[in-house]
Amino acid sequence: MTTVALGAAGTFLFGGPAAATAEALDLPSVGSSGFGSSASTSVEPPRLPSVDNFRDVAGSGAGYVGFGGLHVNRGVFYRANAITPNPADLATLESLQLTAVYDLRTDPEIAAKPDILPKGARYSQIHVLAADPSADLVNLHTPEDARAYVQKGYRATVNDALPRNGYRQLLTDLANTAGPQVVHCTSGKDRTGWATALLLTVAGVPRETIMSDYLLTNEYSAASIEAAVDQIAAVKGPAAAEVYRQLLGVDASYLDAAFDEVDKKYGSLDRYLVDGLGLDQLTIAALRLKLLS
Repeated sequence: MTTVALGAAGTFLFGGPAAATAEALDLPSVGSSGFGSSASTSVEPPRLPSVDNFRDVAGSGAGYVGFGGLHVNRGVFYRANAITPNPADLATLESLQLTAVYDLRTDPEIAAKPDILPKGARYSQIHVLAADPSADLVNLHTPEDARAYVQKGYRATVNDALPRNGYRQLLTDLANTAGPQVVHCTSGKDRTGWATALLLTVAGVPRETIMSDYLLTNEYSAASIEAAVDQIAAVKGPAAAEVYRQLLGVDASYLDAAFDEVDKKYGSLDRYLVDGLGLDQLTIAALRLKLLS
């Protein structure tokens, strides 16, 4: 039991150890381009009990509002925790006609819980985390220690070369691959949460909306978080469980740590996409055309 709990809690980080806003591109008529979806799907994103943090990057309803009041296209990019669906959820995933699955986990994470791929989906592993940081967890004695540790990891994601190279590859592949695609890690909240924040930034979604979307992990994964906390409490005691709770869910201060680091180093997330990740304007334009209707 202890090993399982530690493994679940040790997957939260997505970095290694630890100027002026770019002008928005002019948007051509989306819908006439092969890059974009002709219209957002009207079907609500499915809730998958066996992949509980599976969501549409665009949100629900009409989709989040981006540049020019345009809604982010649903049914284009999805986000998830480890893709290990039961048969019913696998059938639902296959109905989405996914063309690509991007796995941001480390080799040991994948070996412990391999993906079960929907038919027709190409699989790619992209490295954004140098190593499993579980060994560091013995130094976390209070919830404040745990939150500070996660915040440090988010700052490292902005600064370190490996995650920056990984996110450049991810966004480039998302831009250049046709059809609906899904990005995931183990819990679908930190590494995947940062990928989602970048995509929604490309679409011009306000930062407060990006934060609200990020925090939805605590709703979608509530049952699995509480089950893990209860398991840890039974083995290590309630005080330790409260430390691990900070690692199993998300907190606004975590994403704020990355946002603050971006603002300090680059001036804006738009500038970070270009100067930090090295994305060219054609890639950003292709992503924006896919995202906006």
